[in-house]
Amino acid sequence: MSGQLAGKVAIVTGGASGIGAATVERFVEEGAKVLSTDVQVALGQSAADEAGALFIAQDVSDSEGWDQVMAKVESEFGRLDILVNNAGIVIGKHIEDVDLDSWHHLLAINLTGVMLGCQKAIAMMKKNPGGSSGSIINISSTSAFAALPGDVTYTASKSAVRMLSKSVAVHCAQNGLNIRCNNLIPGATHTAIIDTAAKTVPGMVEMAAAMSPMKRIGQGSDLAAAAVFLASDDSGFVTGSDLLVDGGMLAVHPGY
Repeated sequence: MSGQLAGKVAIVTGGASGIGAATVERFVEEGAKVLSTDVQVALGQSAADEAGALFIAQDVSDSEGWDQVMAKVESEFGRLDILVNNAGIVIGKHIEDVDLDSWHHLLAINLTGVMLGCQKAIAMMKKNPGGSSGSIINISSTSAFAALPGDVTYTASKSAVRMLSKSVAVHCAQNGLNIRCNNLIPGATHTAIIDTAAKTVPGMVEMAAAMSPMKRIGQGSDLAAAAVFLASDDSGFVTGSDLLVDGGMLAVHPGY
């Protein structure tokens, strides 16, 4: 690896599996010191140990939990350069069958958790030695552009994350903070969610692959590579952007 993140300190939420685990692994390979977080404690600890990262249990919807994560980073590393807000869930309920408890639960994780992460990260990045600096990467979704009729809450949350990131980016820029915020937009990606669905939906992986003109499903490593770019100094003039890693899914007319 090229060491693009050498000397940098990163937090990756939802680091136990999928895109999060791949990002933790790649960031460590690129020279970063990484704190991985997840509610899946045993799996998260195992993945972090294998990658050479630290791990702490975290519910991203809890503000005090974020304070504990930031305190851990400060005590271990003394600074924060990168935050990847990756933790998220799906519930698979459309507008006619979604219940209020499910709605609030998903939004607490997928949206409020991202907001809290941005807020807490900015406060710490402002204190970095040498002045404010950092890169915040929020994982949105192609459903922020093209709705999922079967999961109204997930679609709403990822759309909101996309615009939240832009608000954060502009706020930081206009206030003279050298803190960038961008969206990473995965297409259909091979994660635990896909594997779980494949147990009850025959051909699920093949259907997901067919969503892309490239006729393959995305891998965690595809997203991790893009995250390295957004986390690195190479993207120093990139903020408030949407980086699509979807195999061309949103580029093609649905009739073709």
